Amino acid sequence: MTSERMPVLFLSHGAPPLADDAVWPDELSRWSADLPRPKQILMVSAHWEQAPLAITSTVGAPLVYDFWGFPQKYYDVTYDAPAAPDLADDLDKLLSTPGQQVHRSQERGLDHGAYVPLVEMYPDADIPVLQLSMPTLDPQRLYALGQRLAPLRDSGTLIVGSGFTTHNLSLMNPAANGHAPSPSAEFDHWAAETMASGDLDALMDFSDKAPAAQLAHPRTEHWAPLYVALGAASADGSGSTSVIDGFWHGLSKRSWQLSAA
Repeated sequence: MTSERMPVLFLSHGAPPLADDAVWPDELSRWSADLPRPKQILMVSAHWEQAPLAITSTVGAPLVYDFWGFPQKYYDVTYDAPAAPDLADDLDKLLSTPGQQVHRSQERGLDHGAYVPLVEMYPDADIPVLQLSMPTLDPQRLYALGQRLAPLRDSGTLIVGSGFTTHNLSLMNPAANGHAPSPSAEFDHWAAETMASGDLDALMDFSDKAPAAQLAHPRTEHWAPLYVALGAASADGSGSTSVIDGFWHGLSKRSWQLSAA
């Protein structure tokens, strides 16, 4: 048992070129330096939707380079974090139901929603990491999933929902200032205010309550990991801290730390 309960994170993870940004890698590095050192890390990434629930390899598997059209150097990145079989066993106990065990995808490694931020936050790759699939995009069900994960925080597990506060690739403009705001800035502002006020009902019904929701998220998979994080923190957002903000090529990189009981 750790002396303090681990916080829960929701972070905007960026694409592989995040590593070349002049600001963002240092923001992630400073964030991790301020956190208690995790015993292990559980990632829930926007890039793995699978039901029933599944986890990544506990015996070692290569990274999933789930992107196309980038320079070769981004496919040469490695992140050889230790396997996390003990965490996998804990997830079996917490999440398995009669007749339905958590599936172990031994051939699957971490996808870029997991390893891209971890390379910046824990570059030594010396903390065991496991990734859990999202079985649905439904906010209520993801929140309930997060609540079932909450006991892991007492044994030193850092739970990280990895998505993007806004994610409409048609709004990206790499030729412009990488930190200029976006037409989806209205959604980013709403998200910051709604998290700070603790309006969980509005967060759950964001597609109807948030301005520019469809513009910010034509599909909701990059917003969905927030609900797992909120559930794991048993939180409504009011205990959160917006650790990173600003825009990256038109996408909001806002990221929160949740430390509620």
